[in-house]
Amino acid sequence: MSPAARLFHAPHFNNHIIAIMGSGKEIDIDVLEAGIRATLARHPRFCSVQVVLDETEGKKARWVRTDVEVERHLVIPDLHPGGGDTAAADRLLEDYVASLSRSTMDASRPMWEFHILNFPTSEAAAVAVFRVHHSLGDGASLMSLLLACFRKTSDPDALPSLPGPHLQPRSPPRSLRPVALLRWLWATLVFVWNTLLDVAHLVATSIFLKDTPTPFKGADGTEFHPKRFVHRTISLHDVKAIKNAMHCTINDVLVGVTSASFSRYLSRKYGKKLRGESGQQLPENIRMRSTLLVNMRPTPTIHALAAAMEEGNTTGDKWGNLLGYLLLPFPVALYEDPLDYVRKGKAIADRKKNSMEAVFTYRSAAVVFRHCGFKAAAALTHRVLSNTTLSFSNIVGPVEEIEFYGHPMVYLAPTVYGHPHALTVTLVSYMNTMKVVLAVDELAIPDPHQLLDDFADSLELIKEALPRTT
Repeated sequence: MSPAARLFHAPHFNNHIIAIMGSGKEIDIDVLEAGIRATLARHPRFCSVQVVLDETEGKKARWVRTDVEVERHLVIPDLHPGGGDTAAADRLLEDYVASLSRSTMDASRPMWEFHILNFPTSEAAAVAVFRVHHSLGDGASLMSLLLACFRKTSDPDALPSLPGPHLQPRSPPRSLRPVALLRWLWATLVFVWNTLLDVAHLVATSIFLKDTPTPFKGADGTEFHPKRFVHRTISLHDVKAIKNAMHCTINDVLVGVTSASFSRYLSRKYGKKLRGESGQQLPENIRMRSTLLVNMRPTPTIHALAAAMEEGNTTGDKWGNLLGYLLLPFPVALYEDPLDYVRKGKAIADRKKNSMEAVFTYRSAAVVFRHCGFKAAAALTHRVLSNTTLSFSNIVGPVEEIEFYGHPMVYLAPTVYGHPHALTVTLVSYMNTMKVVLAVDELAIPDPHQLLDDFADSLELIKEALPRTT
């Protein structure tokens, strides 16, 4: 097992990934079970248990193959919202998924399960909730593996289509002209300088540098508190319209919208108190940072994962938890021009791309794990996360409708819990929509649906502020 996989079993990092999937039709349990047996249960990680060897072998952990009884991994609660009230059904679903954060998984069998809720809600005819322990793989790989079990609704033999990556690797200049060479040298120096600054920032965060206490900041021990999972659909078309108008990336827009949402929510929380004292709605110089996990190797393609499940083979050295992370700041301010949130988001994203911060965190964690042990590595990571405010991630989903053995998926809402943050924000695209998914500690954030409203309102305000074209 990798150091990160071991870390996800530490008491303060008992991380689980949850994916809430809406189905366009009632779920046929027999068909679902047969489909899982033919796909997911054949992957090596999903038919293995984790075994810690005895002290004479250094307490090393290993994956050991075992027989999988798929029916033991299917949970079908007896829940029936009365009266056909979709609002009551939505609340019942939300309460049930929240209850999963209060329970642990049985480590004597592969640590994954599906919960089937066969009643209609406002968005779907039925819902399947996939829960898996984070030690089985990083979020991107696990999401790719899940999607590799699906097929296009329009072509049941074809795997889902995902947008291709747009990579611009750093390379020496093709021309050796002095101007081109100087530009490359300057860019390299800026890259090194940014990395040094980020390393210093990380070291300071691990020792003393803390985020400003806000309503988003969880109390000590928030990783042990139950979480509530809520989600809202926004328009991917609107996000792309902003991207095209402002000549930036989708990620830049999402960072800006998230920053605007946080500012709206906090201005409401602080407003009454501060308006009575100074006429302001937000304290000045709020420091709010998220941790953003970065996979340090290419994620296996869904075609490779589909082949691995079909053959029952591994995906070589491309599977596991090889993770670094970076600290992503979110400006909290009230701008007169809503487009300033996107401009700030683009500046922040461009700055973070121009650094090796994630590589440093991955390699430094590996060094600490190797020389100081598992507990020291866990304590260091916990301290960094505890001194920041939230977790943030953006996932690229399928561009066409997909189905699992005849069950069309109408939405996908993944998230994670078990780490020392009271707020986790996950953004995932699917067809022409974007899901905003929040995992919150209700002791810190008792009104998560209000924060979802702020996401939707912020996107609308930014879109309305775009210059009109004739």
